[in-house]
Amino acid sequence: MFLLTYISSLIGICDAYIALDPSWHSGSPILRLIPSPTQRVQGVSIRSSSSPLKLSASSLDIDRSVTTIPDTSTPLSSRTFAGQIEQALLRRFEPSSISRILQSWRLLDKDYEHREFVGNQQSPPATDASTSRCYQHAPSFVPGLKAVAWWDNVDEFPWAASLSNSYKAIREEFLSVVSNPEKLQEGNNIWAGALTTDAASYGEGWKTLVLLNRGQWDEANANLFPVTSRAIHESGVPAAEAFFASMKPHTSIKPHSDFTNFVLTSHLPLVIPENGNNKCRLSVGDETRQWLEGNVMMFDTSIYHDAINDSDEMRYILMFRVWHPDLTKEEKEALQFIYDCLEIPELLSDDPGTVFVAEQRARIAKEFPLNENVNGSGGGGGGGFGLASGKGKKGKGRGKGKKGGGKGFGS
Repeated sequence: MFLLTYISSLIGICDAYIALDPSWHSGSPILRLIPSPTQRVQGVSIRSSSSPLKLSASSLDIDRSVTTIPDTSTPLSSRTFAGQIEQALLRRFEPSSISRILQSWRLLDKDYEHREFVGNQQSPPATDASTSRCYQHAPSFVPGLKAVAWWDNVDEFPWAASLSNSYKAIREEFLSVVSNPEKLQEGNNIWAGALTTDAASYGEGWKTLVLLNRGQWDEANANLFPVTSRAIHESGVPAAEAFFASMKPHTSIKPHSDFTNFVLTSHLPLVIPENGNNKCRLSVGDETRQWLEGNVMMFDTSIYHDAINDSDEMRYILMFRVWHPDLTKEEKEALQFIYDCLEIPELLSDDPGTVFVAEQRARIAKEFPLNENVNGSGGGGGGGFGLASGKGKKGKGRGKGKKGGGKGFGS
């Protein structure tokens, strides 16, 4: 969730919002929405590396400051776009059932960035805040959610077992398609990099091939990878995003946060060079683990983390952004409604007919695009953000708020 610092193609959408309410754009949280998969890491550079990342205190480039959550008891003004969304939430949901989402939305409007030492939530606890890397940084923050670096119980989720069981079929299809340049031309924005100078600052080592973007399937790429797309859809994974990600040899990503605490990140490793020899590693908090082919992993990327490919070959994974398990059904629905409003502001109209048409647009945008009568009837999609402006176009949202782009409700 997330979602969230949300919009990849932000400029066109902003024009529509400003047309609705010219006063909301200055400092608005809506303009600091979720980075897309290709530019998830704001202000982080991917660097060449021939040696593993060191986790000594001297090498940890993180911010260890902490913040105090401000008061959020005052409702937002209905004269602003954010206030209009809040009023719509209150009409659709019982306020007590979405109190944390309302608080999160108001925190974002205040430009609040949550920073907390979460070492005490780890197992075993990390007690030395001066050297530990278990710090959470989440401008998109829902209070009360567990902040655990590694979710070791991921195998208990049926969707994770389903994806792991589909690993061989997914890997076989992936290798077949990516080895065929003519076939790849049928896809959309294949192996996209960042589209702006700011987003490209972290280098060319990490690229994505998107299947599902904020709840909306990329139809061209779903048809290019039908086995994978059906495996995702039928697993029931609660994913807002799903995409292949590549990482070049001898590159690494410095410690960073993904800015959002109400979605977690999950990987299904597909092609790991020297699999099992600790050449491709991911560090979250104070613990480093290696990717292992076919083994689903889940972790909290609102906690500082980094990655390295210390091998001589490309690394490929299938990556998901999933709702935090501590969210209630109503909270996930409220978050999804926010995303839908950001994509389709007509949902906030006073005209019932306009709202009805907008609701149908939002529903259709999230439908699975492949024929579900082939290889099974489907098992329900992943929910997700429902916020894709131009499918597959993965540029960095250039926010106009006080903090600039890249941070906000759901990065």
